[in-house]
Amino acid sequence: MTTAPLFIALEGGDGSGKSTQSHLLRDWLTARGREVVLTREPGGTDLGRTLRREVLHGEDLDPRTEALLYAADRAHHVNTLVRPALARGAVVLTDRYIDSSVAYQGAGRGLGRDEIRELSLWATDGLLPALTIVLDLDAATAAARRGGEPDRLEREPSAFHEEVRATFLSLAAADPVRYAVLDASLPADEVHRAVVERVEPLLGAAR
Repeated sequence: MTTAPLFIALEGGDGSGKSTQSHLLRDWLTARGREVVLTREPGGTDLGRTLRREVLHGEDLDPRTEALLYAADRAHHVNTLVRPALARGAVVLTDRYIDSSVAYQGAGRGLGRDEIRELSLWATDGLLPALTIVLDLDAATAAARRGGEPDRLEREPSAFHEEVRATFLSLAAADPVRYAVLDASLPADEVHRAVVERVEPLLGAAR
């Protein structure tokens, strides 16, 4: 009997704790004998790392170019890393996925939520996570948590980040079965326990 594949995305604003929670969840799953592929967008592949550097730290980009670069990274990421891992029964954890583009480029940049979602669905041939964990945190607290030199998106004003937050919450409210919204202001171990409560029922064996 082979293990069932599982695709999970972690979403939320910069500073909400996605990296911390993805690593904690990876360790929890690994301790239970699962193969876990931990990745991120952009930057989960060699091409993705190049695109990440350019889109976040390179020259200024107009919103449509930015959106298309994220979609190109996502298409390559899914085709070369995510789908092969799922095909062999792994758990794939991705730090950001389609909803980040919907929130940041669709809502924040004003390109249209539906248009950006359709672009990403085309790029990924319709692949959606079984569960999307939204780590919810207000923009001011998230900004205070971030360290280092801010990237292009992190430099946007508070109103931009609040619009991104509102979009994540709106997406989750529209599909509560496939989303889990968690209070990211809580201590990391409490958030992790809440993550595990949502993930554990999804684990099982494939026929």
